[in-house]
Amino acid sequence: MINFDIMQRLFLTSLMSHLVKKATPPLIALFFAQVLFSTLLGYSGHIGSVEAMEKLPAEIVKTAEETEFTVIWMHGLGADGNDFVPVIPELRLPASLKVKFIFPHAPSRPVTLNNGMSMPAWYDLLSLDRSKNANEDDILTTVTWINKMIDDEIESGTPSEKILLAGFSQGGVIALHTGLRYPKKLGGIMALSTYIPFADNLLGEVPDVQKGMAIFAAHGQQDPVIPFASWQDYVPQLEAKGFDVEAHSYQMEHSVNMEEINDISAWLQKTLK
Repeated sequence: MINFDIMQRLFLTSLMSHLVKKATPPLIALFFAQVLFSTLLGYSGHIGSVEAMEKLPAEIVKTAEETEFTVIWMHGLGADGNDFVPVIPELRLPASLKVKFIFPHAPSRPVTLNNGMSMPAWYDLLSLDRSKNANEDDILTTVTWINKMIDDEIESGTPSEKILLAGFSQGGVIALHTGLRYPKKLGGIMALSTYIPFADNLLGEVPDVQKGMAIFAAHGQQDPVIPFASWQDYVPQLEAKGFDVEAHSYQMEHSVNMEEINDISAWLQKTLK
């Protein structure tokens, strides 16, 4: 059975989707969900600053004292690094799979589409037009932060090919932009309910070492925040570039359900070798 913490998060994402369907502006809906998140979980929403960011704070969960693999997992807009922590026990990974999960916290920053109000965000959102709703340099600045996390894991003894990136929504954008550009071979990427802005630029800059990378791409068919058409658009682009894409869609909105969690578990057990 899914635990109570996950139910809280699923409730918040479902509520956000409901508000969006009721014509509430998406960022305002997400902000309202964040207020509830603060009430339920005691989270203040103020983590770090986008200026002078050298090292991201993060939550760390290990499935064993000594680990062999690392998964760096980015949360969505308005959430924080705790958001997916309760998913780890639900994955029910075998004891033989020794994984270090790192959940970085995005800094709090003003978000243009949210009337300039500050919230945890990996990059600023400028409009509802997915083709030009961000500044590419802004995304690439965040990429440097995640690159540093990968570098640190390599320096601590984890080979790059045993490091995976994962991200939900805005975090998925960062996972893709980081993982597909990283100069050393990585183990894979999980792209959850996300999209690829500046896709032509990104896919034109993939180093040869990342070609054929395993990518888990999942999306809700009723997603009102990042439309299902986004998944239908970027998955064929990745496949055309020769990536090993495992694509899944689910009867859900902008959220995560147990079917997806089970598929993530199966993919991780297959990919972490």
